Amino acid sequence: MTRALIIGAGIAGTITAIALHEAGHEPLLFEAYDRGAEGVGAFLTLAVNGLDALLPLGLKDVVKSAGFDSPRMSIGLGDGTRLAEFPLGGALADGTVSQTVLRSDLYVALRDEAARRGIHAEYGKRLIGASQTSSQVRAEFSDGSHEIGDLLIGADGLRSRVRTILDPDAPSPRYVPLLNTGGFAEGLSLEDEPGVLNMVFGKRVFFCHVVSPDGRVWWFANPARKTEPTASELATLAGEKLRAELLHLVARDRTPAAEIIRATRELYPAWPTYDFPTVPVWHRGRMVIIGDAAHATSPAAGQGASMAIEDAVTLGKCLRDVPDVERALAVYEGLRRERVEAVVAAGKRNGDDKVIGPVGRVVRDFFIKRAFAKPFDEDPNAFMWNHHIDWAEKVAA
Repeated sequence: MTRALIIGAGIAGTITAIALHEAGHEPLLFEAYDRGAEGVGAFLTLAVNGLDALLPLGLKDVVKSAGFDSPRMSIGLGDGTRLAEFPLGGALADGTVSQTVLRSDLYVALRDEAARRGIHAEYGKRLIGASQTSSQVRAEFSDGSHEIGDLLIGADGLRSRVRTILDPDAPSPRYVPLLNTGGFAEGLSLEDEPGVLNMVFGKRVFFCHVVSPDGRVWWFANPARKTEPTASELATLAGEKLRAELLHLVARDRTPAAEIIRATRELYPAWPTYDFPTVPVWHRGRMVIIGDAAHATSPAAGQGASMAIEDAVTLGKCLRDVPDVERALAVYEGLRRERVEAVVAAGKRNGDDKVIGPVGRVVRDFFIKRAFAKPFDEDPNAFMWNHHIDWAEKVAA
């Protein structure tokens, strides 16, 4: 049995712990914050490939209990033109479709399931250093404590400490010139079918909304920002100032965006978008990074959580089937790197369509209309949705 120290008890870390537990190992979760993530974060749509990867871990229904079905997406323009509506990645064999869920609800559901399975988690454990020998790793925490294990897994996100321990010259995240904000509107009576994601390339901003089964409207917007904002700049762009800017950006669009923004009691403070085109070092010896720590992707790909889930399941398989830890980590990287970098690139392309000036918008809208004028011979995102991990299949060393 391998004792795995997992740094970061978010979605990536918790599912990794469950996968390793299923593979017969002893996972230990360490979270820097002194509490869980209840109520923290916006919402996400978990694609069918992520749900498919959860099946062998018995987690699909756990996730479904936290969210609602999102079977399709609609694409439109700010002039009110609705270009197309199509399945959001298809469905699993049992009919399960993509799920839209609050990030915090997903976290709580997974955390509780991990605890139910007897997986130990500690909070207020901020990693400050790590070292390794040929047979062990030692994690040092800011409270003066330490822990010994057989390997260390960095599931500690975009600003990963494990990534810089592995490689002091590791690249910084790349700023994608978009901000993110959103919220939940109440008291509206939109005609949209619940669960369908309505995405609009507006004249000045990209806007998406979805009506939840309880009638609330969940939404997000991506205001363009050419230069990376400072923390102080983001702090000033909040509350009613942010609402006023968003209303200005959607004012020329023939969509319900303005109505939705006005009906939202509290807006999410804006945050910047980042990705990683490539991270050269994923593992060294008995330490490895997964999820956003290794390959953060723009939300425009709709695959951040699913990529983390695929990582977790693949790593679990590798550590189950390859006796040597260092070799198992190398096999894991070999199975994952090409795919995740392709997904990051796709997310960057999708995001680029949101960052366009007035002249570019006219050109963009022309080509979007032409692209949707006839059915696609093949969905360009099919490689994302159709990926399947066979948990029962043995990994070749």
